Amino acid sequence: MPNADLRLKVLVLLLHNSHMSSAETDNVNTADLQKLILKWYRDKQRDLAWRKPGTSPWGVLVSETMLQQTPVNRVEPEWISWMDRWPTPEDLANATAADVIRAWGRMGYPRRALRLHESAKMIVERFDGEVPANYDKLRELPGVGDYTASAVLAFAFGQRAVVLDTNVRRVFARLDGDPDATSSAPTKVEREFGEKLLPSQPKRAATWSVAVMELGSLVCTARTPRCGECPVAQQCDWFAKGEPLPAGPSRKPQKYEGSDRQVRGLIMHELRESRAPVPLKKIESLWQDQLQLHRALDGLVADGLVEPLSRKRYQLPS
Repeated sequence: MPNADLRLKVLVLLLHNSHMSSAETDNVNTADLQKLILKWYRDKQRDLAWRKPGTSPWGVLVSETMLQQTPVNRVEPEWISWMDRWPTPEDLANATAADVIRAWGRMGYPRRALRLHESAKMIVERFDGEVPANYDKLRELPGVGDYTASAVLAFAFGQRAVVLDTNVRRVFARLDGDPDATSSAPTKVEREFGEKLLPSQPKRAATWSVAVMELGSLVCTARTPRCGECPVAQQCDWFAKGEPLPAGPSRKPQKYEGSDRQVRGLIMHELRESRAPVPLKKIESLWQDQLQLHRALDGLVADGLVEPLSRKRYQLPS
C-alpha cells in the first residue's frame, strides 16, 4: 500500500482527472462501479489468443487449465501450439499420455496435462465431444473446481456466473475492506459481494468478470498496486483508509531451488527428452541427494506421470 504522502498525491491526481463531483464520489453505486471498470477494460485489456472471437469452449477450458499456476506470458505460446495440435477434445483424447506430457513442456505441475487428457476422454465419452455448458457437469471433469467451472460458463458460454480467482478476490477485498478474503478459499461473504456486483445481463456479466480479473492482474496487484491508474480508486475502501489490510489473497511465493519440485522437474525433463526408457542410474545422476531424488521419483510414479518398466528403467506413461 502506498504511504500517506504518496497516497495523497495519487488522490489529488485522481480528483484532478475525474469529472465527478465530491458528492458523487462519496456515493458511487454498483452501476457506476461497473461502468468504470468495464470502460477501463475496453481501453486497457490485453490482446490474448483465447479472448479472440470464435474461440471454442474447449479452447477456453484449455486456457483456464493452463493459467491455473502458470503466468500468462508463458501460457499463450503453449496454448496456441496446443490448440493447433489438438483443436477438439476428441483430438486430445486420441493422443497418448506421453505425447500430452511432452507437449505440456516446462509449464510446471504436469498433472494438469493428465487431468486435461482425462477430461477430453470424458467429454468424448459422456458429453458427445462437446464441453458441457452446465456447472455440475463441468465439475465432474477431472481437475475442474468451482473457479474453472464458473470461468468456462462465463467466458465460453456467456453465462452469468460469479468468477472468483485470486485477482478478483483481491480487488473485491480492497473495494469492500473484507478481511475474510484473506482465506485460502472464497467465503460466503465474498460470494455474496461478487453476486451483488455482477451485472444482471449474462453477456455484460461475463465481460465484467474478465474485466475485474484483468484489473487485479495489471493494476490492483498484491505487492505493488498502481492505485494512480485504478479506475475505481476513489471507491476503494482500502485506498481511502490508507491501511495495509485487507490486501486480499495472494499466492505466496514458494522456494524452488533445492525443492522436491525442482527434482521432479529435472526427472520429467530427462524423460520428456528421451524416446527410450531411461535407466535408473541416469536418473540418479541428476541430483546429489538420493533420498530426495527417490522421494520425487516415487511421487511422480504415484501421480501417474512416470511409468516404471522395472525397478531399473522408467518412461513417460504410455
